[in-house]
Amino acid sequence: MGITWTSSNLGYPRLGENREWKKLLERLWKNELDEETFLKEMKHLRLNHLKKQKAKGIQSIPVGDFTFYDHMLDTAVMFGIIPRRFHSTDKKISLSTYFAMARGTAEAPACEMTKWFNTNYHYIVPELNETIPTLTENKPLKAYLEVKEELGIEGKPVLIGPITFLKLSKGYKKESFGSLLQKFVPLYVKILQELEEAGAAWIQIDEPSLNASFPIEDYFFVQKVYETFQREVPNISIMLQTYFEAADHYTKLVSLPVDGIGLDFVHGWEKNIQALKTEGFPANKSLGVGLIDGRNVWRADLQKKHSELELITSYLPEGNHFLQPSSSLLHVPVSTNSERKLSPVLKDSLSFADEKLEEINSLTNMLNKKPDEKWLEKNQKVFQRFAETFRQQSEKITGEKNKLPSKRSLPFSERKTHQDNKWKLPLLPTTTIGSFPQTKEVRLERRAFRKGEKSINEYQTFIQNKIKEWIDIQEEIGLDVLVHGEFERNDMVEFFGEKLNGFAFTENGWVQSYGSRCVKPPIIYDDVAFEHPMTVEETRFAQSLTEKPVKGMLTGPVTILNWSFERDDIPREEVAYQIALALSYEIKALESAGIEMIQVDEPALREGLPLKREEWDRYLNWAVHAFRLATSNVKPSTQIHTHMCYSEFHDMIEAIRALDADVISIETSRSHGELIEAFETAIYEKEIGLGIYDIHSPRIPSVGEMKEMIERALRVLPASLFWINPDCGLKTRNKEETVKSLKNMVQAAEEIRESHKLQIK
Repeated sequence: MGITWTSSNLGYPRLGENREWKKLLERLWKNELDEETFLKEMKHLRLNHLKKQKAKGIQSIPVGDFTFYDHMLDTAVMFGIIPRRFHSTDKKISLSTYFAMARGTAEAPACEMTKWFNTNYHYIVPELNETIPTLTENKPLKAYLEVKEELGIEGKPVLIGPITFLKLSKGYKKESFGSLLQKFVPLYVKILQELEEAGAAWIQIDEPSLNASFPIEDYFFVQKVYETFQREVPNISIMLQTYFEAADHYTKLVSLPVDGIGLDFVHGWEKNIQALKTEGFPANKSLGVGLIDGRNVWRADLQKKHSELELITSYLPEGNHFLQPSSSLLHVPVSTNSERKLSPVLKDSLSFADEKLEEINSLTNMLNKKPDEKWLEKNQKVFQRFAETFRQQSEKITGEKNKLPSKRSLPFSERKTHQDNKWKLPLLPTTTIGSFPQTKEVRLERRAFRKGEKSINEYQTFIQNKIKEWIDIQEEIGLDVLVHGEFERNDMVEFFGEKLNGFAFTENGWVQSYGSRCVKPPIIYDDVAFEHPMTVEETRFAQSLTEKPVKGMLTGPVTILNWSFERDDIPREEVAYQIALALSYEIKALESAGIEMIQVDEPALREGLPLKREEWDRYLNWAVHAFRLATSNVKPSTQIHTHMCYSEFHDMIEAIRALDADVISIETSRSHGELIEAFETAIYEKEIGLGIYDIHSPRIPSVGEMKEMIERALRVLPASLFWINPDCGLKTRNKEETVKSLKNMVQAAEEIRESHKLQIK
């Protein structure tokens, strides 16, 4: 019989080549589109994605991965997991309730949002609490029937597995996991039975939690779940899909009663190949080989990949196996077709979602003895040209990095005295995280300048006028520490990458971050180096307009790395150190210009944590070192701030403390203050701002709500260390929402000061 290979995909980007998905959502939210038209247009987009995958030669095509916001939210709604504050009693949940959960309403805060494992994709966290799960709609069945009837494609329905769904949910005690799981399993069984009746052959059940330092004792639950599926739905083939890392407890995983196991042979190569070599692979199962990187944009070396596949094949039993990306292609842009400004050598070296599908098809043909020799020859020439043109690592950069101090000249306790004497701020000082609304007017001006329709003088005048407008607004609101607003910045990473050597930028390389929020990650293709000051001009201008301190605003080295598509030829930490060196020059330039309160944001620090806990220390050590390389070469009176998103403080307290920032702000509002509980047992001796309202929602929180959050924090934090701020930047909000919310925030701080009789530090 031998081995045969099937080309497979795990998931496709929702956005569309020109962000059609985003535009439809935002038109609906602005009431520019009625629901019927919205659904019709979304269906058209969804079907086009499936037709494209078929045209690219993919045989096992995923269906049901398309969503109107987030796949975890879809799963929660499918099971009727609707928090009571949204007051939904309908059996089939309306679109308005669905979007209310994601974005909040005037009466109800949005559901918590956090990062999907160690990616920059955010998911909505299901709130189980006392909700009784029920099947409101079989979404995978609907998706399967749609593509079968409309396109004649025998799709592969995709579900988030019950283990992962519960592991990523909140609102229950750890000891209740097993009993809660029992409530969901019959619902999954019903979904699978209806798919079986409809004729579905393979079902992809995503269980990435099994790769995230999964406790071996919890395999009892995994075994019970999949035994139930096998018993109740014996005639359907389940591909249990893992990704982002090597499998935990490989022997137990491959012994589960499923028909296929999907493994990541990109990010989990060493451990997975070793497990195959030593443990083998069951003769009655198919292996899903994730060998094309679903999270980075570099073209695959087909010769190397073919050699890796030959090694994998040597450990496999006869039968049919699947060649696929290492994860869903949700995490990369759609196509390189519209990239007209990249150098030909660099563009040829890139592979977005559509190109990755072609690579999968070509490799599958090679394995099935149908190689395209010309395509293979072209692939090798691409790698040769790129190696001849780029990536000559600079010894000079390494030498300069080694000269930087890795710690401040004085400890925090002594620096604080210098800083309190210098700034003379009130207790509970109020500030923002950095950005102000990027209105349509701002975007149009930037676009006109980039197209050459506005001169540099016209553009700079516009930016200065916006800075002055918002400095005046901040003064009127009564904030204590101001920011210039970042109106000149398109994105907090792209802005810096455009001014540093070694970064390239796409025209249309958009990736979904959350909801309709998209980012266009830079591509780090060569050595990173500082060329000239990047932020001094705007910050110095803002400071000239006010007597209050204006923070310099930078993005930290680890966030720039984690939110870019990084080069893959040197260790990630070396790239971070190069970025840190460049930022250290910028910080000295700000300090020399009289800007001595500088915020170096690291919102992506936690998302870079490896999925395996045993690898955390190594990552955190070099991440902290990179931050300190960037920020330590300043005067004691210069106050270094940082900001972090979605940080589970108790998991990272030592690393956060080791950053040695004078002030840290942490996003907490969507978790409804739960992070504050960490301070009841963890002592943090530096200054800190726990975000007291959610900027991801258009909802304007009341003064009372904010006071309640502040009061709760003050029960565990001394007032002398506590700052008042929103939980993140205000770029995505409009002017009216921003001003009203900040006024309420300042009023809340003032009322707390008055009630506690708090004065100057």
